[in-house]
Amino acid sequence: MPRTMIEPFRIKSVEPIRMTTAQERLGMLEDAKLNVFKLRAEDVLLDWLTDSGTGAMSSAQWGAIMVGDESYAGSRSFFRLESVLKDITGMDHFIPTHQGRAAEKVLFSAVCKKGDLVPNNCHFDTTRANLEFNGVEAVDLVIPEGLQPSLIHPFKGNIDLARVEETLKKEGHRIPFGMITVTNNTGGGQPVSMANIRAYAKLLKQYGKPFIMDVCRFAENAMFIKLREDGYQDTPIKAICQELFSYADGCTMSAKKDGMVNIGGFIMLRSDEWLDPVRNMLILTEGFPTYGGLAGRDLDALAVGLEEGMEEDYLRYRLRTAEYLGEKFEAAGVGFVKPTGGHAVYIDAKTVLPDMPVEHYPAWALCNALYLEGGIRGVEIGSVMFGKRMDDGTETYHSMELVRLAFPRRMYTQSHFDFAAEVIAEVKAKASEIRGVKIVKQSKYLRHFTAELAWV
Repeated sequence: MPRTMIEPFRIKSVEPIRMTTAQERLGMLEDAKLNVFKLRAEDVLLDWLTDSGTGAMSSAQWGAIMVGDESYAGSRSFFRLESVLKDITGMDHFIPTHQGRAAEKVLFSAVCKKGDLVPNNCHFDTTRANLEFNGVEAVDLVIPEGLQPSLIHPFKGNIDLARVEETLKKEGHRIPFGMITVTNNTGGGQPVSMANIRAYAKLLKQYGKPFIMDVCRFAENAMFIKLREDGYQDTPIKAICQELFSYADGCTMSAKKDGMVNIGGFIMLRSDEWLDPVRNMLILTEGFPTYGGLAGRDLDALAVGLEEGMEEDYLRYRLRTAEYLGEKFEAAGVGFVKPTGGHAVYIDAKTVLPDMPVEHYPAWALCNALYLEGGIRGVEIGSVMFGKRMDDGTETYHSMELVRLAFPRRMYTQSHFDFAAEVIAEVKAKASEIRGVKIVKQSKYLRHFTAELAWV
């Protein structure tokens, strides 16, 4: 058999991309206040800002859209999706939302109070912001290996169980539930092992705390378990997913990831203990319980996408794509989070810009450089996203300076990845010319989305 892994799909619709010059990109970036979030998408060549809602839907999903039921209450599209989710998660209560941060907002507002504390392996940006907005302390307890980009470990997303137990002993009265994020986006899209999930669930139960999972990339995590964890090599992906969910009391999901859709999210709950306050908050902020901010056609597309996202051929291709780009980076001497994650490759900016001080935001500077050199839009996972400006004007900085290149599902071909590797190698060769940045305007929450920056 040939060794090249091909895309497990055919392309039947294409979208043109606009070529730009380096001079044009410089002008557009400066107009965007050195913030790639503010660029027009049409001015981006390879848009790897996020894998959230940016992928291509399948012919089966487009077909499902045509039969969507747009009834305000009791839509058959709701019941179709509910059936799929009950089968995968084993949980009884489905609360649809328009996307993942809405699921977080609804759940946290309903069950958390000011002064609470929520442990997680790593909270991603909207999760942390929604907790902090409610006066809740978000605590990251990923294993030490998860903070060392170059270290090889099969499950760098694992939560540190000893630190969890210490936190439960000291702060248990403040903890409404424990969380875990699969895969761990903040730490490089790294998976969590089934053994770690099982042990964490047992520990939380011992202390009487519910277990909530952030599962936007649950299928990718399941594929890593199949490939790396003893005892799962012959287990179907769906069965691995079902076991993973069996340990949780509830979950939130941005369905724009492994749900393979362009919009959507949900909460699932095993018990009805929180159901009334959660649904009340849903009705107040999202919509009626059987649509929750989504059109019926979106519910139908998601019902198909969840099943497609668990297809093993697709998942093997998905994980191999990130691995392939990582190999290209390795050859070019560019450091990245190892091993590669499922949905992205995370460049370690400190290996490209070792002499740039953290107060000049090296990951943000590198992100800008990738756009200027080759029209590639990634996202900074560093001290702009996870740092803070304190009331006295001082800054806190993140433990890692990463640039995430997140790949939309079923969108780009091998030549796009080869091109990206060439661009990144050229950027590394010109590292001494890359300028740092300073923040000149920012918001209190999620500042990276709207911040304005200037060269230093």
